[in-house]
Amino acid sequence: MSEAPASRRQAILGNTYRAVRTILVNPAALAGLLIVVVLVLAAVFAPWLAMGQTPLRPDLANRLAAPSSLHWFGTDELGRDIYARTLFGARVTLTIVALVSVVVVPIGLAVGTVAGYFGGWIDTVLMRITDIFLAFPKLILALAFAAALGPGIENAVIAIALTAWPAYARIARSETMTIARSDFIQATVLQGASTWRILFRHIVPLCLSSVIVRLTLDMAGIILTAAGLGFLGLGAQPPTAEWGAMVSAGRDVILDQWWVATIPGLAIFIVSLGFNLLGDGLRDVFDPKST
Repeated sequence: MSEAPASRRQAILGNTYRAVRTILVNPAALAGLLIVVVLVLAAVFAPWLAMGQTPLRPDLANRLAAPSSLHWFGTDELGRDIYARTLFGARVTLTIVALVSVVVVPIGLAVGTVAGYFGGWIDTVLMRITDIFLAFPKLILALAFAAALGPGIENAVIAIALTAWPAYARIARSETMTIARSDFIQATVLQGASTWRILFRHIVPLCLSSVIVRLTLDMAGIILTAAGLGFLGLGAQPPTAEWGAMVSAGRDVILDQWWVATIPGLAIFIVSLGFNLLGDGLRDVFDPKST
């Protein structure tokens, strides 16, 4: 906890300890972290947690069965166990979130840091392109891309990523414009460091904290957009267990067999809430003004 760490390892361990302590003393952030951990564990151990139930095999003799000891969350219109489908749906949700994150963060950082560092006509061109994407509502733009690309998880990921990167470009540009005027950057330039070395070794790492916080807060929006695409038939295709598609399948019987649409809807709500709470906690962790 020294303010003047004696080594890089001590500095990393000290920052890690402070981050963990900040989250642990924040009940909301801790609840969000637990929800995200449960989501990951459910996705990884879904075959074992399903307790012998399969998400794809129909059982027409037990279609639309109410929750019971045999089917904890009931069954859907084809007799498939909703508990098992909800668990395996966590895999689809986590896959979409991970793939979108892998795509949008590098694109946003690349566009934002280049625009903020070079300025001039490069900044103008890149930011006007960014403004074009920001001018459309995310869901509407994602629907347009998904409809053009066709249904499927891969195309849904591409559609969501194409609508999500501009916000990260804006954040990276703002951070870069501040960092580029710092004394240590000017000293690095005087030492003869190349432009790309300055960008990737000095500026990008300093932009990561703000981008990570924004990404965590955007997870809920990504999940809702993916569920919306699945609800409209543009996301994961049957018989894949996906929460949005499960809600869509249960809308016709929601008054009589409420569990068909309610259970996956609650899963979407809880996971989205968890990412929002965790994002608020991470914002406190990375806030340089926090004590």
